[in-house]
Amino acid sequence: MSIVDQLFQLKGKVAIVTGGGRGLGKYMALAFADAGAKVMVCSRKVTACEETVKEIQAMGGEALALSCDVTDPQQVQQAAEKTLETFGKIDILVNNSGATWGADVLEMPLEAWYKVLNVNVTGTFLMSQAVGKHMVEQKYGKIINLSSVAGLNGVDPRVMDAVGYNTSKGALITLTKDLAAKWGRHNINVNAIAPGFFPTKMSKGVLEMGGDRILEQTPLGRFGEDKDIQGVALFLASKASDYVTGEIVVVDGGMNAM
Repeated sequence: MSIVDQLFQLKGKVAIVTGGGRGLGKYMALAFADAGAKVMVCSRKVTACEETVKEIQAMGGEALALSCDVTDPQQVQQAAEKTLETFGKIDILVNNSGATWGADVLEMPLEAWYKVLNVNVTGTFLMSQAVGKHMVEQKYGKIINLSSVAGLNGVDPRVMDAVGYNTSKGALITLTKDLAAKWGRHNINVNAIAPGFFPTKMSKGVLEMGGDRILEQTPLGRFGEDKDIQGVALFLASKASDYVTGEIVVVDGGMNAM
């Protein structure tokens, strides 16, 4: 077996990708399947996840689609149990489900604040807790949380005015580091990806409003593409990252370097 195969292949592994029906979640699910993993994709709207499963099956892979509201502890537990029942174990968890709400800080509705924090932070906690119990028992696991460049610094409101989203993504950075510190002794790696701007359904409004300004602030001069997130996700999910934990990998074309 070549060094590349030893380090990056996921044959025999089982992955859960929340929010795996579209956008970055779908890109990562397809990459894991291509590398040999069996994949469970879930979101509140299962129809999109079923389309991802069809694409994986067309590639010759194995996959499962489930409906799961990550803010509901019962649904989270059921999703973990169904994955175990179907595939026998869980090796990789990608906490990708997310929500956002655009509003001036002074006009941000409290219910919207709660919704965004609940999905992005509480949902990540609940999934990590449910899957983490299994990973602790098997003494192995890779958890990848999706933060954002918006969680690293303040954001120009002309680009994105979404204080709840930015706050939640900053919280995920600390959650990632804390879980890494607590679960390292169980051979569980916990890392985060902080993407910059990728054309997705969620980012459509932001790119329409501030796309030109974003590109001006991005040294590589372009938005992210599917391969840009897939490579990093494969690294963090595979043996290649066995000695990496508690880290935030920024994938933003250099924006954070400015």
